[in-house]
Amino acid sequence: MTPTGKQRLAMDRLGTQAEAGAWCFIDKIPKPPADVLQAAGNPRIRPAAMPPLGMIGMVLGAPFELLLMLLSLLAEAEEAVKRALDTKEEKEQRRAKKEEDRRRDATITQQGLDKVFDGDWHGDAGQFLLRWYGHSTHHQRMLFATQEGIVLAAPPKRVSVGREKRLQVVARIPASEATLVDPFSGEFETRLLLIRFGDGSWLRVDTEELRSDLHMHLLRQPLPDS
Repeated sequence: MTPTGKQRLAMDRLGTQAEAGAWCFIDKIPKPPADVLQAAGNPRIRPAAMPPLGMIGMVLGAPFELLLMLLSLLAEAEEAVKRALDTKEEKEQRRAKKEEDRRRDATITQQGLDKVFDGDWHGDAGQFLLRWYGHSTHHQRMLFATQEGIVLAAPPKRVSVGREKRLQVVARIPASEATLVDPFSGEFETRLLLIRFGDGSWLRVDTEELRSDLHMHLLRQPLPDS
């Protein structure tokens, strides 16, 4: 798949050749045990607060937020009317979609993938997670899948606008150390991906888009036993 315009600009700026890329984020990092924190040098485990410019933007944008909420309510009302007028076939499709969503959520919980990582602070994923906001205090990462492995890029500090213009490589994980995995191999439409390390530990990242460029890239890869 050809990279998007923004992805191509980001790759050119970073000097990175990637097969796919997408913006992603992680869930809230649970508080590590005191001895783990101390051994790691008491790292930051939260992103930086929103910059003043971003806070001002939120205040100025409040009236627009109210307008968007009103439009959203109107859209929901319209959708409710459409559902009431659905044909039998359309109602069946909706029920099937809800059942699929329930099955997806139950599978995520059963496999423990509703957590940010596997829970072992001494594993490779746990140790990498401890360094996550030491690499950058921004709350998002641009994750690239390359032939050499995984590249994570972000602004060095949290920004409210212009994140692409401030991108820097903040971490590289060689393919020999970790791989990017869709744990459901495309069975479910999700934002969830795993960075699975060589010791079996894993870190969950969520892409901004459902079935992102990274998901589609992984779907095109041959199965391990093929």
